[in-house]
Amino acid sequence: MEIIRSVKSLDAAVEAARQEGKSIGLVPTMGALHAGHRSLVERARSENDIVIVSVFVNPTQFNNPDDLRTYPRTEEADCRMLEECGVDFAFVPSIEEVYPEPDTRVFDLGPVAEVMEGAMRPGHFNGVAQIVSKLFAMTRPTRAYFGEKDFQQIAVIRRMVALEGFELEIVPCPIVRESDGLALSSRNVRLSAEARAIAPAIRRILLESLRLKADGMSPVETAKATEAAINGVAGLETEYYQIVDAASMQPIGSWDEAGEHGAVGCVTVYCGGVRLIDNIRY
Repeated sequence: MEIIRSVKSLDAAVEAARQEGKSIGLVPTMGALHAGHRSLVERARSENDIVIVSVFVNPTQFNNPDDLRTYPRTEEADCRMLEECGVDFAFVPSIEEVYPEPDTRVFDLGPVAEVMEGAMRPGHFNGVAQIVSKLFAMTRPTRAYFGEKDFQQIAVIRRMVALEGFELEIVPCPIVRESDGLALSSRNVRLSAEARAIAPAIRRILLESLRLKADGMSPVETAKATEAAINGVAGLETEYYQIVDAASMQPIGSWDEAGEHGAVGCVTVYCGGVRLIDNIRY
C-alpha cells in the first residue's frame, strides 16, 4: 500500500490507473477506523481493480469546534488496517493540501439537507459536500462507498453528485454493529464504561418500535413513543427522532406517504455527552 499525502501524487496514481482502464473504488473516511470502515473497504476491494481510502478529518463539516478538537485521530493504526485490507492507496493529506485556500462554495442541497442533521448542525452538510466533491474530483472513482449509519448523508451526497454532474456509482453499505447492537462509530471510543453499558438501549428501543407500527401507530405516534422510551433510560437524551421517507428525508404523517424506498427512522442521542446516531427501516 502506498501512502499519498499530496494531491499531485494522487492525481498521478489515478491517471495511471485510468490509462490502464482500471476501475477505482473510493472509501472516504475521517480516520479512527473500525470494523464498519473495514466492511466498506472490503466491499470496495471486491468490486474494483484499485481501491483508494482517504483519511482526513474535514474541518468544514464541524459546526462545533470542540467536536473537531476531540475527534479521534489514529493515523498509524488506520494505515495498518488499510494495508491489511489490501488497499492500494491511502490518501492522508494535510488541511493545507486539501484547502490551499478557503472553500467558499455553497451547494443548493435542497430539502434533503434541511431536516434532522441539517437542522441541528448548520453548515454541516455543505461542508460534507465540499470535501466529498473535492475527493470525487481528485480520485475520479468508478464507485464510492458510504455506510448507512449516516443515512441522511448518503441522500445529501446523491444530491451533490446530481448538481455537480459526477459520473460514478454511490454504493450504500449496511450498518456494522457490536454484538450488543450498538452501531460502530469512531466516537464510541469516547464513551465512558458507564455510558458504553447504556448505549445499546438505543438499538433495542428502535427494534421495539417496529411493534408499534405493527400495532397500528402512525409514524408520528411511533416516533413520539420511541423518543419517550429512549429518554426514559437514565443517561440517554434524544436530540431528535424522526420517521421520514427514505429517499426525500422528509417526515411522513402516514405509512402510505413513504415512497418506493420505504420509511426510515433516524435518531440522534446524547449518551454520556457523546453524540451517537442510528437508524432503522420500517
